[in-house]
Parts: sequence; structure tokens; C-alpha cells
Amino acid sequence: MDDKSRQDFAAILEQLYRNEFRRVLATLIRLLGDFDQAEEALHDAFKAALEQWPQQGIPGNPRAWLVSVGRFKAIDKIRRDARFDALGEIPEDYEALIANPDEASDENMPDDQLRLIFTCCHPSLSPKAQIALTLREICGLTTEEIARAFLIAPKAAAQRIVRAKAKIREARIPYEVPQPEQLAERLDAVLQVIYLVFNEGYSASSGTELTRHDLSAEAIRLCRLLMELLPTGAEIRGLLALMLLQDSRRAARTSTQGDLILLDEQNRALWHRDQIDEGVTLVKQALSMSGFGAYTLQAAIAAVHAEASSADATDWREIVALYDVLLHIYPSPVVELNRAVAIAMRDGPDAGLAQIAALIAQGQLKDYHLIYAAQADCYRRLGKTAPAIKAYQQALKLAQQEPERRFLQKRLAELRNK
Repeated sequence: MDDKSRQDFAAILEQLYRNEFRRVLATLIRLLGDFDQAEEALHDAFKAALEQWPQQGIPGNPRAWLVSVGRFKAIDKIRRDARFDALGEIPEDYEALIANPDEASDENMPDDQLRLIFTCCHPSLSPKAQIALTLREICGLTTEEIARAFLIAPKAAAQRIVRAKAKIREARIPYEVPQPEQLAERLDAVLQVIYLVFNEGYSASSGTELTRHDLSAEAIRLCRLLMELLPTGAEIRGLLALMLLQDSRRAARTSTQGDLILLDEQNRALWHRDQIDEGVTLVKQALSMSGFGAYTLQAAIAAVHAEASSADATDWREIVALYDVLLHIYPSPVVELNRAVAIAMRDGPDAGLAQIAALIAQGQLKDYHLIYAAQADCYRRLGKTAPAIKAYQQALKLAQQEPERRFLQKRLAELRNK
């Protein structure tokens, strides 16, 4: 194999890793019953692929091959450690898969990610542990990325994840989707982590890229599976609608250079109409059902934006009214900030600044870069250059994501050159 072929193969394997490692890991966790063993088996499987596939070719079903090899390597290691009996029984359906992994289809492989999410969201774990473990095992975020999301030290984030894994092992928490009568008590946590997965894909917490479409797509897929389990759940429909409506704008959110484009400046011809149509339909369905809540209301707000033919045609009165209801049922400083931005669009930047100033005075969002970006934008629209620069500088100091930092730097340069 020449150098170019090796480079091409490495690129294919890297893409496969990005697309499949979460599903492979989830299945290995179920088969091996241990997070750490499954993670080691995952890496061993991809290492084997890197060594064998250039000579043997890529299997017809790479995911099944990776599961098979990862499991075998884990068993070999356990045998070497004289702890094979601790592994327990392997489900019979996987024996056929391992005998001929190329013949295994996606339909024959159980969807273990949903099982894993319910495991990570078990009520025996604290909410912070649930979120940290999900971000690690479902999203594949590094310990450093999780630490930034929680605003804690990487060591503290690592300890939180280790304790959560130990709790699952010691309490023998099963890797399974709960029975229907148990779903309700676990649903809120599961919806929360699915939305966290989506948000990390829709707007990455840090790094050089604004979005990670693989994560957003996985969150949408998992929510569809959840809706099949609970078709009468209004908030499941609401969350799916919200994610579809937000994801519909993906192609218009960045330039070809990867720079951020704000909503009012986006080319709406690039928005995905199929996703918008499905999202709007789901919103209407959710609003007609009992038990809808914050996700459905956020989806309704996104639908108002999606159905506007232009930024100027946006019905800001309706958006503010929806935020009023959302704030009543889900008090949150971030919701208050979004409402303040909507008020600035409805009543003018002075009205928005008054709302933002009250929020800053509360101190709850003092480390949140978007509150200073919103404040700066209001000052900019009023022509107040000095306070706008100061606010943009504060936002830039706190922003972690490179596209957002470039956007803030661009705004600062425009103001300084006036």
C-alpha cells in the first residue's frame, strides 16, 4: 500500500470512528458489563482494524466486526487475568454475529445507546453524575471538555465520572430500557441528556468547529427511538421538534470559512424545509397533548423563527409571549436572557438593555459570554461605541469556541474602525 492509499484509508477509518464509536461502545458496555473494559476493547478493535483492513479490506458490516473483535479481545484479556468467570453469560444472539459478522445487519444489532442512556440516567446517580457520565460515554467528550462544561477542574470531572461508573458496577444497575411503568420517572433525565448531546453537536462547548453534526444526528435518532417507546409523551415530541427546527438551520449558520452567521443574517434558502415542516407538525401535536412543557414551548419559539420569511417578518410579539409562558413554568436565567433579547427586538435595544442589566446585577450569568454579547449588540445598535466595545471584550474573554471568538473579534474591529 503506497503512502496516498494509507492516507486515504486512515481518513476512512477516522470517519468511521466518528460515526460508529458511540454505538460500538454502547454494545460493548452491555456485553462486557463494565465501562472501562468496554472502552479498552473499543480501542483494541480499532487498532486491529488499522492493522488488518489494509490487507483484508473493509468488512461489509464494519460495526459488527468491531463489536466482535472488541469482545473477543476483552475476553482474551479477562482470561489472561484469570477473571473470565466475572464476565457472565454472553447473549446467544451475538454468537451468530461473531461467527459471521459481515452478515449482521443494523436490524439484527440491538440499539444499545438507548439502553446506555437509561443506565447513565439511573435515579441512583446524582443529576451531575448522570450528565457527566452521559457526556463522556454517549457524546465521547474528553474529561477536559466536560470540566469546562461544568466549570470545574479536570481532576474533579474525572473523579465524578469514576464514582458514577463505580456506583453502576457496585449497585449492579442493569443495562436496559425500563419497563413502561418505570419510564415516566426516568424520562426527564433522559430528555435532558439527549438535549445535552444535541446541544454539544449544535454548538460545541469549545474547539475550532461551531457544530458537530454527528452528535446532533445521534440525538435526533435517539429521540425518535424514545418516541416509539412512548408515543403519547408530549415532551418527547416537543424535544424532537425543537432539535429538528434548530438543526434545519445548520447549513446557514456558518460561512464556507467556518465563521459564525447570526440568525438575522442567514440565507433562509439554505434552511432544510423538510425538517421545518416535520418540526412544525410535531409542535402542533405536542401543544394539543396534555403534559407539554419547556421543550415544546422552546420548539414553538423555534417554529415562529422557522416560518418567518425574513428576519424583519419575525413575529417578536408572539416570541415574547411564548417566553413569558416558558419563564413561568421553567424559571431560568438563560430563558430570561433569551426573553430580554426578544424584548430588544420587539421594543428596541434600550428595553433590552434594562432587562440585561437586571440579569447581570443578579450575578447568575457572570461567567456566561452570551449575556455580554447580547449587551454589546444592544449598545452597538444604539450607536454607543465605548460600552459596546467593553461588553464585547468581556464576552471575548469568556468565549471558548473559536468561531464565536472570531465573530466577537470581528465586531470589535468594526467598532474600533468607526
